[in-house]
Amino acid sequence: MRNVSKLLSSMDVSIIIVNYNTKDLLKQCIESVFAKTVNIAFEIIVVDNASTDGSQQFFKDAYPNIIFIESPDNLGFGRANNLGFEYAKGRNLFLLNSDTILLNNAVKILSEFLDNNPKVGVCGGNLYNEKGFPTLSFRRDFSSISSELNFFFRGKPFQIRYRENIEFNHTNKPLKVGYITGADMMLRSSVFEGVGKFDPDFFMYSEDVELTCRIKKSGFSVYSVPDAHIIHLTGRSSQDDYKKLEVMINSTNLFLKKTHGWLKGKIVRMLIFLNIYSSILIYKYYKKNDKKLNYWKSTLQISKVILNK
Repeated sequence: MRNVSKLLSSMDVSIIIVNYNTKDLLKQCIESVFAKTVNIAFEIIVVDNASTDGSQQFFKDAYPNIIFIESPDNLGFGRANNLGFEYAKGRNLFLLNSDTILLNNAVKILSEFLDNNPKVGVCGGNLYNEKGFPTLSFRRDFSSISSELNFFFRGKPFQIRYRENIEFNHTNKPLKVGYITGADMMLRSSVFEGVGKFDPDFFMYSEDVELTCRIKKSGFSVYSVPDAHIIHLTGRSSQDDYKKLEVMINSTNLFLKKTHGWLKGKIVRMLIFLNIYSSILIYKYYKKNDKKLNYWKSTLQISKVILNK
């Protein structure tokens, strides 16, 4: 019935936002959507991952015109978006982080780009930090032989190949990229459902990349659309700690298992360890940065357990 109702609906975009104890950030995000989004039919679907900061009652009272879904458990990013999709009526989906602020009519810009380019399955805008400077908006590659070699040579290969357009689109025109960060993914509902939605095996991190891999294998491309401008308050919706690092490495290992063959995966893991050891040496003997050194030592400790499984 959901597919039939979606076909009959005039809804252009379903904006899905996952919330976990980010009440203030989410309020700011929703206000920016209502303020900047015009001349397009949209709905906002918030999936709450069992927050404990009073989000549930606040948003149900403050925004009765949004769809607010309460999960009794923390589902993580991908599974929560899958749940939100079950309520979505839009032909396009906009998966938006709660720590984002729209600066212009990004929803319409990205949705129309999909509508006008049937071979594109996913697109996203240019992201800026809170000071207005360009920040990570997309990646050219992820956990591959090329990306790990690029890291080992401290980014020089990608700089030569892509110049300044490695993670941010400075070209003022749509640019084909590897994948859009999960902060602002606009994708077709039909494509999202057709490839099987987010893999529920991922709790957080790498699920957007794995989904993009399946979308690209289905014949669709991925584009950065620089006319869409969004602030991303990076790291505000999660804390940087040992547990986060453990989840990230575990998700990377899961991604490799699902998308790489045995040999390619083995090579990538070896390169990851090479990069960890080289980073430890650099920050211990050359740059003498204790904070960075401790980070890479923790990364090594966790990786030895997880990547060698």
